[in-house]
Amino acid sequence: MKRTFALLMSLCLAACAAYAQPDPLSTQIDGIVAELTKISGLARLHKIEYDRIAKGQVKQFLEEQAKEELKPEELRAEELALKKFGFVPADFDLKKTMIELLTEQAAAFYDPRKHKLFVIESTPDLVQRQALVHELAHALADQHFHLGKFIEKSNPKDDSALARTAVMEGQATWLMFEQFSRSGGQSLRNSNGLAALMSQTAELAAGQYPVFGHAPLYIRESLLFPYTQGFLFQQAVVAKLDQAAFAEVFRNPPVSTQQILHPEKYFAGTRPVVPPLPQLDNRRAWRVLGEGAVGEFDHSILLRQYAGEKEAAEISPNLTGGVYQILENKADGRLVLAYASEWTNAAVARKYFGLYLRVLKGKWKNFRVDSESGSAVAGRGDDGYFLLRCEGSRVASLEGMSSPPAAPAPSNRIH
Repeated sequence: MKRTFALLMSLCLAACAAYAQPDPLSTQIDGIVAELTKISGLARLHKIEYDRIAKGQVKQFLEEQAKEELKPEELRAEELALKKFGFVPADFDLKKTMIELLTEQAAAFYDPRKHKLFVIESTPDLVQRQALVHELAHALADQHFHLGKFIEKSNPKDDSALARTAVMEGQATWLMFEQFSRSGGQSLRNSNGLAALMSQTAELAAGQYPVFGHAPLYIRESLLFPYTQGFLFQQAVVAKLDQAAFAEVFRNPPVSTQQILHPEKYFAGTRPVVPPLPQLDNRRAWRVLGEGAVGEFDHSILLRQYAGEKEAAEISPNLTGGVYQILENKADGRLVLAYASEWTNAAVARKYFGLYLRVLKGKWKNFRVDSESGSAVAGRGDDGYFLLRCEGSRVASLEGMSSPPAAPAPSNRIH
């Protein structure tokens, strides 16, 4: 479910009116790049091109780029996945909201396809300076690791795309804060307390934007995650590898948001498992609209939204892998969510089984249990019938079926 977020966050302005006259910004850019090279060890391989753009043009250009880059069927599939999981309401417009969010916060963009920096006019000097440092960090990384291809190499529909976005944005944010810290005689290196403070500052700053403040929790956190958690991930890698960290995270990128959240899993090479999905009868009657991995980030937000902060913090780190498919009936267009998650042990899975039932109750206005046992619940929600099962360390569900599933055998009730 991450292609749209990764792409829209990296979408930049491929066309605008250029200003050819001499510009003092050029000197400022050269000075910043020299500082970033000293910190990261990533040398500037060639001059960084830049242009200015009016604030009023940003939305139009983002819309044009989204139209070129996002296929309607992919956008529809991702929006449907968000709605079927209950992350966003039924009337949510993903493309419109993301463009409005990025327009609201724009101060500068770096376009990895044209290898060009765009600076938004009428931006306050301090904000523009911070944005320049961040975007020039992208420019340096792009000269060495080709950011466009870096994102494309991840599975565009799952957890790994958000992890790679966190690498890009986290490193640029770290370099921005390190440059700022050095100007005051400090450094983030080996100073986790200062890093934590900087991460909180970044999160608080986002709250000043009205569109951001009214967006669904999942959208807000998806935008923040690459900057806040990506920054802390970069801090951990720098602490272990020092200057080599800036190249290592691109050459050996994390494969999941769990590795971003728990850098020790990145260093250990812990990869997510792929549990088997529950199957519908007459599988040939259905087409796959979208599919991918759902990681610790997704499960954390889902539990925060419907079960509570404490439950999310306790359970989500125990995920070992999750997958989903959005299936569409070829005859009548009915949509079904097939979902499976694997956990560290049966006890954790059992607890998540009960919590996911709370998710189902919370995301639907109409919820009915028709039959249940100690390891399965069947019933009906807003979009059709569902079957939720817990088998060992695995929890799986089918949601949106047109007819009742086979009733689970009666046993100990779970609520």
